[in-house]
Amino acid sequence: MALKITKNISLNGNDSKQKRQEIKTYFNDTFDIYERLFDSLVNDEAFLQRADRLRHPLIFYFGHTATFFINKLILAKLITQRIDPKLESIFAVGVDEMSWDDLNEKNYEWPSVKETRLYRDKVRIVVNELIDTLPLTLSIDWKSPFWVIMMGCEHERIHLETTSVLIRQLPIECVQSLQEWKICTDSAKAPNNELLDVKGGTVKLGKSKEDDFYSWDNEYGHREVEIPDFRASKLLVSNGAFLEFVKDNGYDGDQFWEEEGRKWRNFSKVKYPTFWIEDSIGFKLRMMTQIVDLPLNHPVEVNYHEAKAYCNWLGAKEGKRLRLPTENEWYCLVEGSTIDKSNINLEYFSSTVPVDSFRHGDFYDVVGNVWQWSETPIYPFEGFEVHPIYDDFTTPTFDTKHNLMKGGSWISTGNESLLSARFAFRRHFFQHVGFRYVESSYEEQTKGNIYESDMLISQYAEFGWGESYFDVENYPKACAQLCLEYMKDKPKRCALDIGCAIGRSSFELAREFDKVTGLDFTARFIGFATQMKEEGSIGFTIPIEGEIVEYKNVSLKALNLEKEADKVTFQQADACNLKPLYHGYDLIFAGNLIDRLYDPKKFLKDISGRLNDGGMFIMTSPYTWLEEFTPKEDWIGGYKKDGENFTTLDGLKEILEKNFKLIDTKDVPFVIPETARKYQHTVAQMSVWEKK
Repeated sequence: MALKITKNISLNGNDSKQKRQEIKTYFNDTFDIYERLFDSLVNDEAFLQRADRLRHPLIFYFGHTATFFINKLILAKLITQRIDPKLESIFAVGVDEMSWDDLNEKNYEWPSVKETRLYRDKVRIVVNELIDTLPLTLSIDWKSPFWVIMMGCEHERIHLETTSVLIRQLPIECVQSLQEWKICTDSAKAPNNELLDVKGGTVKLGKSKEDDFYSWDNEYGHREVEIPDFRASKLLVSNGAFLEFVKDNGYDGDQFWEEEGRKWRNFSKVKYPTFWIEDSIGFKLRMMTQIVDLPLNHPVEVNYHEAKAYCNWLGAKEGKRLRLPTENEWYCLVEGSTIDKSNINLEYFSSTVPVDSFRHGDFYDVVGNVWQWSETPIYPFEGFEVHPIYDDFTTPTFDTKHNLMKGGSWISTGNESLLSARFAFRRHFFQHVGFRYVESSYEEQTKGNIYESDMLISQYAEFGWGESYFDVENYPKACAQLCLEYMKDKPKRCALDIGCAIGRSSFELAREFDKVTGLDFTARFIGFATQMKEEGSIGFTIPIEGEIVEYKNVSLKALNLEKEADKVTFQQADACNLKPLYHGYDLIFAGNLIDRLYDPKKFLKDISGRLNDGGMFIMTSPYTWLEEFTPKEDWIGGYKKDGENFTTLDGLKEILEKNFKLIDTKDVPFVIPETARKYQHTVAQMSVWEKK
């Protein structure tokens, strides 16, 4: 069976019927290729192997990409019903090593491979039906329902690559070689590398929303920089060249390793690249499903720290200041090259090829073969916006800890194969990525932390951690204090704070609770809360007038919350489809959440099973129901029923009184500053429920 290699499809055109068929083919080919990748596993047991301790077992990734379609289609209101809530809870979150990831295997009962395959089949049917029936207007833009379909396809193509890396890390006895995943066996002595001149100039990065192809949020916007002339290595660094670094005890001394790299090397106790295998006569190389003699003329595949150490070692050896190229310099390299054929998009091999196989003018492998590490931590272009259906695709990586890779690898397809692609990984991660080196006087300046300019984060930060306005107490703090008062002499072991936003209420609850878990759907909020927990302080800006802002800093110490940090954890979760692990609580608090859920009735019906007997469920809301968030037929109240007003409190009683006793209701005001002279003054209702 040959793999179907599909190129990117244009979002523009004049024939909607033809475009609909193109998208359908693209979707099904994406699904097919991804499933065929998992045929490399020898049996069902291999699906349950954890190839990397920082990753879930393979079964998660097999189901995750299908669940992604369903979650995003529900969020976009293109479908209203889940296929399998249990599986979609298991497969929802946990694809990057963020500090809030849940990688505790005790919290999971993984489904069978057969069950997951059947689930994927059902998702395929749903998406195909949508492609056939959704309204299609060309060109396809952010607001088009077909943008969500394309988002799911490109997301799965990302996982095609990242999953191939995990398969490469499995024990060799867990995988099998298939004809369509053919590797390149050409092996020879490593060719000599050298520095060649590259002309600098004005580099314009970013694209407009009218671009012809689907792109991720970090690719839009603009940035313009001047780059001086520099020199770059003609070839990617080969296994043979890197072997000289290994033989020279490059992994042993500290002089060539940056501080972060030294910590990683000392912790992992590595002596050579992770895909190399040492035996009695030398080294072999682990390909995706095979072990071969180390091909000295293929590109070495390492993480950023190893690449950086090699540059420092070679620079010292040759008396030059060598480093990895920046993103801007890579584009200069592209500009001066003639790129025709490349080892990319699975068009040639399912592996690396010799570094002198694909010539692009004076240089080789400007694009393809392996990704190339850059010196550039990913950052937002001016004009950056998050897509409302996937607001946490990039923003969690704007932390200066994720470095960009450029150029794509042999298995980079779809959006990944575009020159504009911007993907970043933590510097100690492994992908199909190598590097080239440059000699340059250019010093890059980028803005790494999106939170400084993210107005939504800033507003929530001030709302949660800021001052009182007009004698109205800080709202999350006030809510937490009321919760603690209502708990009185009840046990205060574990509390769940659903919709915790930037975390203030979770910290305040931890003043008396032994353990508090804060959950929020938005990764940007969880990232902020986690940063506060780990670092103890955080800075942000608040708008004053026009372009004038005020810089603020808040700390746990100043609020006497330092000790509470050890009792609080934050995780990303969907309140309408919580994992089974969230149970056994003495208190569940849901602040200003209910009227922002896509299925509030499901949330309410599910909550009693997560509380201990006699536990308290306390919620607040101003009941500002909007169809933007909740379909009107799913509103809890705020409408006429049998000719009479039916309030949200009426609806809450109707749903909750079977399992709960209503203890009290109370108005809780809050103020949100928009500028120095404009504020929102709102009154939420708190309702207090005791489990029967």
